[in-house]
Amino acid sequence: MNILELEFIKGFIRMCDDGFNQGWHERNGGNLTYRIKAEEIAKTAGMLDESKEWVAIGTEVPSLAGEYFLVTGSGKYFRNVALAPETNIAIIKIDDTGTKYQLQWGLVDGGKPTSELPSHLMNHAVKKAASNGKHRVIYHAHTTNVIALTFVLPLRDEVFTRELWEMATECPVVFPGGIGMVPWMVPGGKAIAVATSKLMEKYDVAIWAHHGMFCSGEDFDLTFGLMHTVEKSAEILVKVLSIQPTKLQTIQADEFRELANDFNVNLPEEFLFEK
Repeated sequence: MNILELEFIKGFIRMCDDGFNQGWHERNGGNLTYRIKAEEIAKTAGMLDESKEWVAIGTEVPSLAGEYFLVTGSGKYFRNVALAPETNIAIIKIDDTGTKYQLQWGLVDGGKPTSELPSHLMNHAVKKAASNGKHRVIYHAHTTNVIALTFVLPLRDEVFTRELWEMATECPVVFPGGIGMVPWMVPGGKAIAVATSKLMEKYDVAIWAHHGMFCSGEDFDLTFGLMHTVEKSAEILVKVLSIQPTKLQTIQADEFRELANDFNVNLPEEFLFEK
């Protein structure tokens, strides 16, 4: 079997293509990583190269030791992933110490995994623990309307969560745990990785001010759907604010509580303050 016929690789490629078609990945913007299941990596037997050098990750993720990841490449364009997967994505393995990785497939024209690899792997480690291993996808995109809101709303978890919950009834059902906010920081380093991973202990969504959004989920559909829902809610809010800064009506705190009861979700009271 050709490695590109494996379902997890096809799903990864489709998600990259879907994100580009949404307009979230200008030039080489954004990145995607997937923690590969044992039964999936077993199907790549004979297709991986275990001879390459081990490279420092730039952080420590001991709980991911021995794990394999499918990742987008640094400087690669999402629009090219579907056209030439072997050139733009890669499979890497984490060493036994959780401090190095080895490129075992992909990036055939050279290059390295996404520059946000430290952030991705630290978030994978946090979500692996928090979800008892269920979460496998970390997705970062430059979602236009979410970025716009980081210039006009207070960068507080409770404010962003409540404002976006109010924009569509499905929102508190899709992301009942809320949204975490990261103030502007230089991307690609350990500091922003640490800040984001702390938020991911509590949330499945983190917004980087003036930059974009990070989402975590169990599979490609759930993670893309989460990103899509938050960004669509942000689009509605941008339109509402452009029409009239003050809302004449919206969903109230007690109505959120009623919704939570009917849909059997837990909505933290910290987001249900009276406005």
